[in-house]
Amino acid sequence: MEGGYRVKYADIIIDISLEALDRVFQYLIPEELQTIVRVGSQVMVPFGNGNRLVKGYIVGFSEETDYDVCKMKSIQELAKNSMTVESQMISLADWMSRMYGCTRAQALKTVLNVKRRIKGGTKRVYRLAVPPEAAEIEMKKLALQPRFASRAAILALMLDDTEHKGISEAVFKKKVPSPENALRTLMKHGWIEVQEESDYRVPFSGISGGRKVELNSAQIKAVEDIWNDERQIHLLYGVTGSGKTEVYMSLIERVIQSGKQAIVLIPEISLTYQNIARFRQRFGQRVSVMNSKMSDGERYDQYIQAENGEIDIMIGPRSALFTPFPRLGMIIIDEEQDGAYKSDTTPKYHALDVAIQRTAMEGGRVVLGSATPSVVSYDRAVKGIYSLHKLPERVAGGTEMASVEVIDLREELKEKNYSIFSRRLQEEMQQRLERKEQILLFLNRRGYAGFISCRSCGHVIRCPHCDVSMTLHKSQGNILKCHYCGNTVAMPKTCPECGSKYIGAFGMGTEKVVEMLKSRFPQARILRADRDSMGKKNSALDIFQAFAKGEADILVGTQMIVKGHDFPNVTLVGILAADLSMFSGDYLAGERTFQLLTQAAGRTGRGEKKGLAIIQTYKPDHYAVLCAAEQNYEAFYKQEILYRKLMHYPPAGYMMAVVVEHEQESSAGEAAGILAEAMKKEAVILLPPADGFRAKEKDVYRKVIYIKSPGLDELLECRSAGQKVIREMELFKQMNIQFDINPVNLY
Repeated sequence: MEGGYRVKYADIIIDISLEALDRVFQYLIPEELQTIVRVGSQVMVPFGNGNRLVKGYIVGFSEETDYDVCKMKSIQELAKNSMTVESQMISLADWMSRMYGCTRAQALKTVLNVKRRIKGGTKRVYRLAVPPEAAEIEMKKLALQPRFASRAAILALMLDDTEHKGISEAVFKKKVPSPENALRTLMKHGWIEVQEESDYRVPFSGISGGRKVELNSAQIKAVEDIWNDERQIHLLYGVTGSGKTEVYMSLIERVIQSGKQAIVLIPEISLTYQNIARFRQRFGQRVSVMNSKMSDGERYDQYIQAENGEIDIMIGPRSALFTPFPRLGMIIIDEEQDGAYKSDTTPKYHALDVAIQRTAMEGGRVVLGSATPSVVSYDRAVKGIYSLHKLPERVAGGTEMASVEVIDLREELKEKNYSIFSRRLQEEMQQRLERKEQILLFLNRRGYAGFISCRSCGHVIRCPHCDVSMTLHKSQGNILKCHYCGNTVAMPKTCPECGSKYIGAFGMGTEKVVEMLKSRFPQARILRADRDSMGKKNSALDIFQAFAKGEADILVGTQMIVKGHDFPNVTLVGILAADLSMFSGDYLAGERTFQLLTQAAGRTGRGEKKGLAIIQTYKPDHYAVLCAAEQNYEAFYKQEILYRKLMHYPPAGYMMAVVVEHEQESSAGEAAGILAEAMKKEAVILLPPADGFRAKEKDVYRKVIYIKSPGLDELLECRSAGQKVIREMELFKQMNIQFDINPVNLY
């Protein structure tokens, strides 16, 4: 136990996510655990009248208690294979609980992103047991006698190990014929020694060192300005291809030189082999990565290396934010505008806000980077809350920004072109294929067709559990699939409503695009990248590596193809339907459309060849399309912020979604009405309860209340009033109630 003295009582948070139990419980510490448990330990304790064993987190110790010691219960044991929550993470979890209205148990489980210990293997590692000078003399002597060639070769390899990291037996077996006897002899005579070390599971391999890139003047200025500016939060706004990653790496180099560590957050969708390789090439084995495709064992090993200070940099999605670095100096959030940084499960935290809080607690800094910053972040930078730094041009040696053309699909229809490919796009695709250049086609809808409808009666086949239209997937056996609950049914041959045989697919997904391309360009080699085609662990890596190696001419995909990739031979990007994100009914629709179009356009012309992006839309005069075509973020921001101020949306105010879910629609409606009445206040705008965007999902009905306010405090007061009603009324006992501050998705 920390502190050097023995205490009697442990302050414990019980791992039960009920608000009524969201407080500290005190337990006696038995003699045998006095020297073992510490703050952050997970323990098993008897709880409740039945004394059932439940897990709890130790969050503190006390020498005294206000309770009757005779009635106090004792900790039973340490939880098996459990991880310890670091003390700084306990403080962060406490803040998250208050900020996001979750229980402390929920917050603690969130910050502990590796849940259990998973025993790994060990390996034998050899090192020199004598000074290098002596080993070199012995190696030269042995080299003169052919029968000692293996010993000489082993010593030569050991001398190359200048960092004294040690060499494994596997390396010797690759480079020295039958090294076993030679190793034993060298050990016997005291030239080398062997140790058993952890054999960490490596989530990526085969990445060799690379050269350090020279920064241009704009990059140097950004690095110096960020490093010398004492403000905590920095926004690096740089156009696509401007070299933001090189700025990140230069800053991280300084962080490491100062004896600290860094976390680099990248949205899972952008967490590509290319991104990881660039950091690995620059910083070697001191870099690790976390992502959802890794095994539990791989995740555990990365966590332990971070905890032990064996790595300096952790790269990963939102969850990497909770890496237990003891000396955290900087958190970099790339593509800071990405919605994936907002958790869609409780606690509904935003990684940006938590990163700011964590670095404030630990004395570090946050760097946000984007070619299309969120309107909220850019507004804070304009107001001086964040420090703003710009990279206005692509790096030297690259080409100028791609040309962008906007195609009005209404005109295509007038000219009797009913294809999803405009005439101009088809011409450009043909030219690129003839020149052996590559093409990206972006459509933000997976599957074969958007929905199935009967042309006789108009019936649309919907998921019985979610009340949304089902999507046709031909490549998965001609099935209809719900993208919300995963329910699948066979494609019917006749309309289930009227029996008509005139039932068919409407709308279009990535599968259908690939089918049409094969018909239009039969010689083209085509790959598809969407969630359906990338279900396996390394499928994304395989697809993108194949495309990077030139094994395909066209890559068709959803938004995962427009982020985080650098394909020098791509000279044409086609955005097939810009309108899909423009009219989603979400207040962020304009921002998301601008970001997607700009990011997509930025994927072309990144090598030596000039690039072209073609945007197809039915709304060519929408400001999000016009500004994306001009690649003019400032113009977009000025237009968008007017809309936000008019409608009191963030950053012009704060917003909260209150979600009420229940199996009975009438009960959900009644509960939402009571909550809305309880949360009414003069200083806020409260929109009456309404059906959610998906009114029914997985057989659960959803009602939503939206509240807007000029400040955060008013929203927190509304939430407290709602939580009070929830605690007091029996009606809410079987309800799922969620409070989401500044939501980024529709409910």
